[in-house]
Amino acid sequence: MPVNENGIIALLNVDEANYELIAKCDFGGAKLLVLKNGIELSQRWEREHLNLIAIISQSEVIAPSGVYLLETLQKIANFPDIPFFLLANKVTDNTNRVCLKTGVADVFRLPLRPNRLQIRANFLIQNWRKIRERSTIEKVGEYKTPLIKRIFDIVFSGTVLLCLSPFLLILIIIMKLESKGPIFYYSLRVGTGYKVFKFYKIRSMYVNADKRLKELKHLNQYSGTEGETKAEIDVNMLCDHCVKNGTSCQRLLYADDVSWCEKNYIKTRKAMSENAFIKLKNDPRVTKVGKVLRNTSIDELPQLWNVFIGDMSIVGNRPLPLYEAEKLTTDKYAMRFMAPAGITGLWQVEKRGKGEMSSEERMMLDNSYAETHSFTNDIKLILKTIPALFQKENV
Repeated sequence: MPVNENGIIALLNVDEANYELIAKCDFGGAKLLVLKNGIELSQRWEREHLNLIAIISQSEVIAPSGVYLLETLQKIANFPDIPFFLLANKVTDNTNRVCLKTGVADVFRLPLRPNRLQIRANFLIQNWRKIRERSTIEKVGEYKTPLIKRIFDIVFSGTVLLCLSPFLLILIIIMKLESKGPIFYYSLRVGTGYKVFKFYKIRSMYVNADKRLKELKHLNQYSGTEGETKAEIDVNMLCDHCVKNGTSCQRLLYADDVSWCEKNYIKTRKAMSENAFIKLKNDPRVTKVGKVLRNTSIDELPQLWNVFIGDMSIVGNRPLPLYEAEKLTTDKYAMRFMAPAGITGLWQVEKRGKGEMSSEERMMLDNSYAETHSFTNDIKLILKTIPALFQKENV
């Protein structure tokens, strides 16, 4: 008798080509059930009491149908503890660590090798209970700075702060002569693992500059077309494809008791979304001394204190203001928060002095750093940062 007879393997988001490959596998008599997403899976399981023995989801690791879905299923009362497999295009050491800590059974890099899937899936399905009894799956933890990197950060930041203290005293006097207000200030920033901390800088703007941000949004060099208006999501409106095929939409999204056309949702969300990054060209809120500070990055010096106390590192992805970070929680952007937060990083060096940079380019470089960072590469970036400071582009 087949070992998995009457068992069901749920396939989520699996495209036609990969389904054909999976259908050729011998899973010991288990049936394949094709589902659109995790919502449909949980609804069918609760309603039909499905005998689930495994889940195979075609998704990137850091994505709604990846580790986030697994974490959601783990919180559902009485949901079966079964192997959760991912079919992903991108697999790195960082994503593998996330999978291990979250409890993903295995990740298969696309294009799929059905032989490999068959062997691994059958083994894990048959031995899952024994494996789970002998191991404790930890929750995804925060990024921890390697010891050599932490020692370097403390020595480097402490030495620079000590050597520059006379220069900082002169700078304080000059700033006081130009404009009133505090010399140093902090804002709340989001760093590694979405950790919020106080981010210190030398004031380069006039006092109460933040209050003018709304009226100057039209100068944002990361924004789309000027005069663009926000759209509202109409849950009752059908996309062109739905209209041609009647009122029955084949791609519905569900939230509680509401459902709407996925194509229309994506279209309207795109129309109503604002860019996460805000950067004003020739910002009128900046003082004369502030422009010099920014162009030479001297205003960043107090961040050495953040490095010294461990909030940041010398090299890493820039920590973001709360209003920017809250927009970067999707699978496309979340990878950047799996790296250390830093004063300088890949996009500052690669793009400085090469013209304006789109937010998409910035995010690609942030994600690239998160996947490839190492102490050796950090030293190389520090050496490249010094000549970059004297280029014209103010990043």
